[in-house]
Amino acid sequence: MLSTLTATVTVGSGPLTREEVVAVARGGAALAVDPECEAAVRQTRRVIEALAADVVPHYGVSTGFGALATRHIPVDRRGDLQRNLVRSHAAGSGPEVEGEVVRALMLLRLSTMLTARTGVRLETAQAYAALIDAGITPLVREYGSLGCSGDLAPLAHCALAVMGEGEVRDADGRLLPAAEALAAAGLAPITLREKEGLALINGTDGMLGMLVLACHDLRLLVATADVAAAMSVEALLGTDAAFAEDLVALRPHPGQQASAANLRALLVGSSIMASHRGPECTRVQDAYSLRCAPQVHGAVRDTLAHAEAVADRELAAAIDNPVVTVDGRVESNGNFHGAPLGYVLDFLAIAVADLASVSERRTDRFLDVARNHGLPAFLAHDAGVDSGHMIAQYTQAGIVSELKRLAVPASVDSIPSSAMQEDHVSMGWAAARKLRTAVDGLRRVVAIELLTAARALDLRAPLAPAPATAAVRDLLRETVPGPGPDRYLAPEISSAVAAVANGSVLSAAETITGVLR
Repeated sequence: MLSTLTATVTVGSGPLTREEVVAVARGGAALAVDPECEAAVRQTRRVIEALAADVVPHYGVSTGFGALATRHIPVDRRGDLQRNLVRSHAAGSGPEVEGEVVRALMLLRLSTMLTARTGVRLETAQAYAALIDAGITPLVREYGSLGCSGDLAPLAHCALAVMGEGEVRDADGRLLPAAEALAAAGLAPITLREKEGLALINGTDGMLGMLVLACHDLRLLVATADVAAAMSVEALLGTDAAFAEDLVALRPHPGQQASAANLRALLVGSSIMASHRGPECTRVQDAYSLRCAPQVHGAVRDTLAHAEAVADRELAAAIDNPVVTVDGRVESNGNFHGAPLGYVLDFLAIAVADLASVSERRTDRFLDVARNHGLPAFLAHDAGVDSGHMIAQYTQAGIVSELKRLAVPASVDSIPSSAMQEDHVSMGWAAARKLRTAVDGLRRVVAIELLTAARALDLRAPLAPAPATAAVRDLLRETVPGPGPDRYLAPEISSAVAAVANGSVLSAAETITGVLR
């Protein structure tokens, strides 16, 4: 959660961690550039400068770009080449991209610059660090990246701002011309030199930044989904027998084992569960949405672990084209292709949709008198006069339906560009954008399940819930009243969504259980 994020992040001392990216992008952590990387950055810059006057063409230094790479650029036009590259590629359109995403992609581009593999000047890297530290966020638009040759348009909008052009938001969120914002912060615009324009836009930083942020959010959400599932199992008079350690060990997926352990911990000491454990209970097994919660939630965990592994490998990468190798060669390569990121971004969207789907199914069971084991229809105070949580489930269903559409992969939909020079692209940016929408939808679905399950727990009185689930119910009761006649429901849903997003739901449960896995 934000309160635990690093206060200062040092860039250039090695690969950034996912936690450090979140700390800068979302938590506003300060930046420090490791002075030990400066000599290496200067050394590779000298390699580029040595090529600047070479009569032999070198991509990004003395040639055009993409399909125009065969055009040799005269020495006196190479400054124009870099400036024009950024200006022409800053061609984004559509809604404004969230500030945390822009900060993440700028930080990741800075990190690559400080690997000394791009050939930029040290002062160019320092200008990026200064812009981030000043809280100046370039205005980036939704559309423009195909996820190949890097996130070209988004990164170009950031490079444009460092040049003192385009639009930015300052630390107070005001939309200003970049030149005005830089001057107010005491920063000077940079003039790009050989290869620098290309180095500033040729990376997968937008895709990676969004993957890191999504993984961070999903770690919280999947544990919170376990809390919601435990409350639902309890309030629907389900059994925890299927979550036994020896049973889940028969199928040794680590995520499944973690989820089952969480459910067992959350349900300890429940009078509601104890009320139907005796031989008089004729129910031998629950519906899949209850009984298989560890299997579904666990599969989401394992998918997330795979995505985090991909993100960590990408954080250790130096992505540019061409690159300056350790032995001083300048070589073209294909490391900018976003396929590794696009695939896991799409994979996560599938997992998110299914986690939301099983949550919605549990919620729906509460509302049907044929399946809720003695609770009133729709959990209404006076069914017929009151509708209870009927339409809250509609909201869930609408979101889940949207999440299923968002689970359709973007990474299989390549569209050739640049006169067929870039004839296969990843669409990783699109995969990341839809994943952000999906994560927000999942948060809302889980919040509605929590609200519904908490209401059902109250309706089981005088039987008492487990201490952990009771702690969550009590947290929700601080802002959402218990059962009663129909009320304006939207603010109550918003309150629950906020409690999920800021981690307070999970924290309330963990005050009883300890840290959930």
